[in-house]
Amino acid sequence: MSETELILRRRRLLGRHVTTFYDEPFAPVRGEGVWLYDRTGRPYLDCYNNVPHVGHCHPRVAEAIAKQTATLNTHTRYVHDLILDYGERLTEHLGPGLDSMIMVCTGSEANDVAIRMAEAVTGRRGLIGTDNTYHGNTSAVSQLNAHKTPIGGFADHVRKVPAPDNIFPLGGSPDGQAKAFCAEVEKKISELQDTPHGFAALILCPYFANEGFPSLPRGFLDRTVKAVHRAGGLVIADEVQPGFGRLGSHFWGHERLGFSPDIVTLGKPMGNGYPVAGVVTSPEILETFQKQFRYFNTFGGNPVAAAAAMATFKVIEDEGLQENARMVGAYALERLREIADRQEAIADLRGAGLFLGLELIREDTPATDLSAMLVNEMRRRGVLLHSTGRYAHILKIRPPLVFSHENADLLAETLASAFDTVMSRQ
Repeated sequence: MSETELILRRRRLLGRHVTTFYDEPFAPVRGEGVWLYDRTGRPYLDCYNNVPHVGHCHPRVAEAIAKQTATLNTHTRYVHDLILDYGERLTEHLGPGLDSMIMVCTGSEANDVAIRMAEAVTGRRGLIGTDNTYHGNTSAVSQLNAHKTPIGGFADHVRKVPAPDNIFPLGGSPDGQAKAFCAEVEKKISELQDTPHGFAALILCPYFANEGFPSLPRGFLDRTVKAVHRAGGLVIADEVQPGFGRLGSHFWGHERLGFSPDIVTLGKPMGNGYPVAGVVTSPEILETFQKQFRYFNTFGGNPVAAAAAMATFKVIEDEGLQENARMVGAYALERLREIADRQEAIADLRGAGLFLGLELIREDTPATDLSAMLVNEMRRRGVLLHSTGRYAHILKIRPPLVFSHENADLLAETLASAFDTVMSRQ
């Protein structure tokens, strides 16, 4: 079957609006490490997918899944020790008080549970997120998303604040941005307190990944966290994208910014592609939630999910992948800076560890079209990346953590050549 026939079949069965990256949709048939292969055997360097966190089809993770699924797989109303072993391993890497967890299947479910935890603890429903975010697909969580308006409009208990930004910082300057962000949150808290909903929680990605991951100093959220707690609310840190060592310098995004959330949500990278996610919080918050809600998840934390998560965690530690993210990410940033110094359209280069971005602006306008052209040109040249930001004008580079210096060289050389080609067409 040709790729054209495959796409037509896909549209018929899954709907014509189901997401496909690139003008020429990509159909991989095999993955290994940082590489994906199409049906002709052509390799593509994966510089985008954070789901295979420790590399596509990592043999230790695949072996753990296969061994466990051939031994036992059932729900968590039966007792098994692997989920407990994993929970202890995970919470050892989180801050004081974050000692209890619930395992679920997706980041959407994790954020949905976190919201209900905040409701149970506070007795209120009001939520605050940023105005260019994404936290998942459930009915409750989708109220926070930026780009699709729910049927009937956004719910009255949800408020959104402007996201921080490198090029157009809140408050007019990078130095004033933390204070300005806090002021916006305090304004929305006050609005919610004047409604029957009250204020329950602020939810955010501590790397502001979908917002374009602006360069924010440690302590950026200190004022905001104090304001939330002063109002009796909770802080939910969505670590689906920055967590598990991706940022290099720190294991978690909230750790890098230097604040302690009340609830941490986890997703995609947790099982290296196996559907497993989680919510970590204090024993007191978990107890209050469980008294208020009769929550049960058939597949969340099943033995195979726990085996996948444990194997992934061990690979991160045993192979030194956080340190690899730090070293290779710094090297990749240097190589990309060579391109940024030559290309006027690159207004900003930024990132941490193996989560990097180039912001494209032309004539003071976000260069959305240029970003899309580069993404597709890179795909044609065998390198996969994508875009993010409010206007999809930031090239997003987020490879598996086994990315090497040689991979970074290939990325930089291919991007330099793609830039030359695309700019020659302008």
